[in-house]
Amino acid sequence: MRNHRPGRVAATGLAAALLLVPLTAQTAPAAPTAEPAATAPAVVTPFDAGDGTAQGAVEWYEAHAGDTSYEGMCEMAAENAWGVTGVWPSAIDHWNGAVAAGKAHTDGSTPPAGAFVYWNISEYGHVGIADGNGGFHSSSVNGAIGHADSTSYFSNYLGWSDPQVPAGL
Repeated sequence: MRNHRPGRVAATGLAAALLLVPLTAQTAPAAPTAEPAATAPAVVTPFDAGDGTAQGAVEWYEAHAGDTSYEGMCEMAAENAWGVTGVWPSAIDHWNGAVAAGKAHTDGSTPPAGAFVYWNISEYGHVGIADGNGGFHSSSVNGAIGHADSTSYFSNYLGWSDPQVPAGL
């Protein structure tokens, strides 16, 4: 599983400029100049992760709406929304882990905000995060991270698991 996002590089220092001054007998020495004030680099958290709360997971997806870099990596997106990565190798493994732990819900109830919602749409499955109103946020909604109003957006809905930071068995 990839643990970085291509195209996103944090600045870690000030850019250097090269100043060429011709040295001749007529050139007076340059007056000393004040050094530019150093600016603090932007704070970047690992994997641009959520804060480990259900509300934070929903907000992470909302902030990443339209992002195509998570296509084919729905489990990574769901884990990153909760502030972790690399817990489960796939969405279907995450679902099977929730079933084994007794945290899977297949009763047709509306999942609370931040709960994981699962589909059996491939050998790897698919996962997103519930919005608490019957819809969800996920990758692969119109080809990017997006929102759908119903879990029937994808076929073969499996159910949901408790909203919590993912942890393996």
